[in-house]
Amino acid sequence: MADENKQKVIPAYLPLETRVLEASDILYCGVCSLPPEFCSFGSTAETCLTWLKQNNAQLLTKIYPNETNEFLSEVNEKVSELSLEDEKKSASKSTETKAEKDKKKKPANSINHKVLVKRVDRNKRKFVTVVSGLENFDVDLKKAAKQFANKFACGSSVTKNAAGTSDEIVVQGDFLDDIVVLISSTYKH
Repeated sequence: MADENKQKVIPAYLPLETRVLEASDILYCGVCSLPPEFCSFGSTAETCLTWLKQNNAQLLTKIYPNETNEFLSEVNEKVSELSLEDEKKSASKSTETKAEKDKKKKPANSINHKVLVKRVDRNKRKFVTVVSGLENFDVDLKKAAKQFANKFACGSSVTKNAAGTSDEIVVQGDFLDDIVVLISSTYKH
């Protein structure tokens, strides 16, 4: 029975066909589906790191020893900054009346309109560029979408945003810098 518990040592000089490799359990990231050692090379490194902090702190200390020290120091700083006075202040802030909140709001005429251009991950290596806020500057979104499609030789469409409140232009591909230059040169409002 003592012989059964010992692991078999297979010499490396034997041909590969005679060696038997045993399967091992490998942990895969819940965000990018790669082993955690390779998460830092993907486009979702920050979200992978937070996933690893939540699910396997022991492996996190092996792979990213500097990250865990920074994370622990941030947590310790935030905990030391907390006090009962802060809790009382936050409780009093949440009890503001609706009338007080309405007074703090700016009038509708003084709203600063901005054009938001962002890159959104569609798949692992595919991106779309989303342009929103052009309708505030009286730009015809369909014409602008067609101009983007012609300029960048890609698909472009006008869709509702996730909240369903306003329209936005979705351009297939990563054209973040190019679109910013094109918008600033074409639409000078």
